Parts: sequence; structure tokens; C-alpha cells
Amino acid sequence: MVGLGFKQSQGDHTLFVKHSESGGVTVLLVYVDDIIVTGDDEEEQQMLSQHLAKEFEIKSLGKLKYFLGIEVAHSRKGIFISQQKYITDLLQETGKTACKPACTPIDPNVKLGNAEEDIAVNKEMYQRLVGKLIYLSHTRPDVAFAVSLVSQFMHQPKEIHLQAALRIVRYLKGTPGRGILFERNGSVELEAYTDADYAGSIVDRRSTTGYCTFLGGNLVTWKSKKQSVVSRSSAEAEFRSMAQGICELLWLKGILEDLRIKSDEPMKLYCDNKSAISIAHNPVQHDRTKHIEVDRHFIKEKLDSGLICTPYVSSQGNLADLLTKGLNSNNFERIVSKLGMIDIHSPA
Repeated sequence: MVGLGFKQSQGDHTLFVKHSESGGVTVLLVYVDDIIVTGDDEEEQQMLSQHLAKEFEIKSLGKLKYFLGIEVAHSRKGIFISQQKYITDLLQETGKTACKPACTPIDPNVKLGNAEEDIAVNKEMYQRLVGKLIYLSHTRPDVAFAVSLVSQFMHQPKEIHLQAALRIVRYLKGTPGRGILFERNGSVELEAYTDADYAGSIVDRRSTTGYCTFLGGNLVTWKSKKQSVVSRSSAEAEFRSMAQGICELLWLKGILEDLRIKSDEPMKLYCDNKSAISIAHNPVQHDRTKHIEVDRHFIKEKLDSGLICTPYVSSQGNLADLLTKGLNSNNFERIVSKLGMIDIHSPA
């Protein structure tokens, strides 16, 4: 690809970009032997296909409709991605095709621990099921927190963990056609929501980081992950999440720059913890921030340079809430719709 004049992205080594003299762009994304080619320079795309055909035996599948288990639908509104077939296959494999659907992927009243006294379940079967659910999280941020939780018990899964994983499957039974709509609009504004569930794990009292990022109002990346160290205050836990959110925004900015898409507006990082926002802006040493000095200076530097701004958002309006804890069905569905997730089979 480099020999053909393409530049390999430093942010994503599977992404290759070529800008033509006429101002057009051709983008190639590769995963092992599956390739997506896109862009607005049709002549360059044809030349690329000819070059690839000389080097490899290739088969053109036309307009992108299916890629690595992800279904892609195009409409006047935009592009819709989902994994409906993958979910149907999973329901058959787990024997849940006729089960009663669950309204949320996780019971908000259940806290999962090691459950030493509980009955052990088949480890290989559990790991295979959770592995499939992890892959499903690529288009389903609504199950990201639940999947992150059940994946923490891969080494000694018990009956309670298996039931939690199967509840995710039961939730999927009711929403197989749910996916993400990328709506057409001219905006390239980057923003992120970050949240932390302080000391949420009953196993080791570590907090959970959750963030989701938007490009032009469309959800593009998200994460739900237990933090690697114990936080000593909710502000500290939120601060670690803010640092993660900023790293993700900077990564996205780098990818956009590879495509020569630039925005002079500061990237917005929404947070619902006023203490964390205050620490970010205040350079004075606090006793409670000694443990997060590197994160603190990193965030302060990005704020001072004007790259990032940190508007406060209420807990009610924080879309990353879905990625750090189990929610009741009303709050859950409210956030899911705000994330831009739609169900192609919904009567609405």
C-alpha cells in the first residue's frame, strides 16, 4: 500500500489513506484478508482494485453490506450498522430462541462477586459465550457494561455469573435489530461523555470507567472497563475516566487529521463531577490528587492549549452512565435512544 502512494495511519495501522492532487481521498481498511475501500475518488479506487488484483486473488463484493459479522444498511438518512444475524445464531447456539426477553441486559439490583460458595459451571462453555458477547459489543454499547462485568469472572465462573451472561442473551432476544445509525450531517465536532462508578466492584472495590465519544453528533466509540487501581475518592475515579476520555478524543482527532478533516473548535469533554472539573482547572496541589499527578498534568495541559473544554453535565444527562452501572429500564431506554441507537424492527 505504501508503494502505491498510500500513507499508513499512526493511529490505526490497519488504515491506509491516499490524497490525490485533485483533492480527492481514497481510504482502505484491512483486517487480515477482508478489505473495505471507500472515498470520493472513483478513478483512484479503480486503479487500486487493478493493482490489488495483480498482487492477490481478490473478489469484489460491491457496496458494503456485511463485514466480519457486522451488517451495514444504507439509506437517505445515513448508514445503519447492526449484528442481527450474529444475535440470531447466538440465540440458537444457547437454546434461547423461545425465551422470554429481558428488558435490560443486567439487573440493577444484583452486584456480582466471586461467589465462592456457588456451583461452578463449565469454564470453556462460559468463556466461549462471553467471547461471543464481547464481539457483539462492537455495535451494541447498550450491552457493554454488562459484558465487561461478566468477563471479569472468566477463570472461575459460577452459576450466578452464567445466569448474568444468559440475561444479556435474553435481552438481545427482545432487541435483535437494534444498532447504531450514523446520520448524514456536515458537522465534525468531537465530544465525549465520561463517568465512573466509584468503588463499584465488590471483589476489589475498584471503580469502573465509562466513556462514549461522538463525531458530528454520531456515536463512534465507547468503553466500559474496570480501572486498574483503587481510587480513594469519587473525584479521583472520575478524574481517571476524564483522562481516558481525553486520550480517546485525541486518538480520534489524529484519525481525522489523517483524512485531512480539521476542526478549530475545542473538543468537549462532559463530566458530571464538579470536584473533578475543579481539580482539572486548578493547578494547586491537593492532598487528594497526589495519586493522580500524571493524569492531572496531562488534562491541565490539554485544557490550557485550548484543545479540550470540560462543560458540566448533570448525572441525568450523562450518556456514559449506561457504561458504568446497571440502570432501571426507563433510564436505560432513555440513554439508549440518546446514543443514536435504533431498532429497525420497532413499530415506531
